[in-house]
Amino acid sequence: MVSQLLELYLKLGSGVLLGWILGRCLPQHLPNQLGKFLFYIGVPFGIIAFIRRADLSGNIWFAPIVAWSAIALGAFLSWVWINLPFHGRPPKKIAKGSFLLTSMFGNTGYLGYPIILAMVGEKYFGWAVFYDLLGTTLGGYGLGAILGSCFGSSAVSPLPRNLFLPILTNPPLWGFLAGLGLRQFSFPAAIESSLQTLGWVVIGLSLVLMGMRLSQLTSWRNIPVASVSLAIKMLLVPLTLGLLISGLNLAPGAQNVMILEMAMPPAFATLVISETYELDYELTVTAVAAGSMGLLAMLPFWLLLLGN
Repeated sequence: MVSQLLELYLKLGSGVLLGWILGRCLPQHLPNQLGKFLFYIGVPFGIIAFIRRADLSGNIWFAPIVAWSAIALGAFLSWVWINLPFHGRPPKKIAKGSFLLTSMFGNTGYLGYPIILAMVGEKYFGWAVFYDLLGTTLGGYGLGAILGSCFGSSAVSPLPRNLFLPILTNPPLWGFLAGLGLRQFSFPAAIESSLQTLGWVVIGLSLVLMGMRLSQLTSWRNIPVASVSLAIKMLLVPLTLGLLISGLNLAPGAQNVMILEMAMPPAFATLVISETYELDYELTVTAVAAGSMGLLAMLPFWLLLLGN
């Protein structure tokens, strides 16, 4: 277990550390450009590469159901905490909105994908894609935007006409659909090898981007409130639903994927929503930064619990 944990830290930590160093040295606009490249080109091709080799048999459509269950449980637990009559809960409406978002939506793509590939392998990568695109992505762009408009101080309409446009035009989603369509075709060995190499390069660049963005996060206020949100998102939700799905007739690898995806820290998309709808941006930044770094401390726990 120790050797596997060290290997995992080396894979994840080296990419994030490199990104953190680059983020401190290079111009501030480069992370945004790298993010656009990965979103529009890199990640879609990476999904195509890995989805072709993933095992999509069995009850893989159960993954988005678990994703939405995790979102709902995170919302319920955070709403209960917000309404408890004692000191320590978010005092303002905008803070409550940020608290809800960071308790509900995890970084199941840029961070979830490399974690799944490192801890579970390529065979069950399809479960991670189904969880992320049909669960987190739909929830973040849809329900997340609605929550942002309800709790934010911005005058953005709660149900804009183009609410689902980001979902329908989402490049990773189209990469996922293309990968499904290309599974029936056999490619020459050189093309197949190039696709796999590209897929791993994208995973590495995603970790570098994580480090670059973390290097730009400077707000560490609201740690007490953010720690409650992280406890809900990264511990209570995966443990509760993990116990429930452990009784189902699912492959251990598939169960591990869903538990790990549920345990991901708050997504960077929550920053976008918080900024767009003028929520408590500092609370969101604190939760994202602390959660991303706290994941490294949680990995031994999940590695031991999942029995890998």
